[in-house]
Amino acid sequence: MVRPGHHGRGAQRPLPLRRLARRYDEGGTVTTEMVIVMPLILTFVLLLAQTALYIHAVHVAQTTASHALAATRVHTGDEAAGRRAAGRVLDQLGRGPLRGTRVAIDRRAERAEVHVRGTATSVLPLLRLPIRARAVGPIENFEPGVSSP
Repeated sequence: MVRPGHHGRGAQRPLPLRRLARRYDEGGTVTTEMVIVMPLILTFVLLLAQTALYIHAVHVAQTTASHALAATRVHTGDEAAGRRAAGRVLDQLGRGPLRGTRVAIDRRAERAEVHVRGTATSVLPLLRLPIRARAVGPIENFEPGVSSP
């Protein structure tokens, strides 16, 4: 017969609650892990957002340069037409991702060149990413009476 408080020969005695609590006490490791890991995760998410904004701003700048070049290089085009076309594109696509936009157009006798510069909208503090786009093409000449073979 087994007396109360006696667990027999092969039976294990239950651990006191204090020893049990000490055995499973993590001592703040979860808090420490969160303090280290969460800023890294948030920084990674912000870097992804910044990359997406940068790529979008490059796309807006390149599209602006292409449209300005198309308006500048036609037979009846000039630099003013290219600037108007650039302004329309920037208004339609939104000036949010591309800040401080500057458009420079150079039309010569044989070719036209458009430069679009600005900075990408920043998600991360103190980060300035410059954006540059360039489009170059020949001036279209119209010669009446000339037929193509």
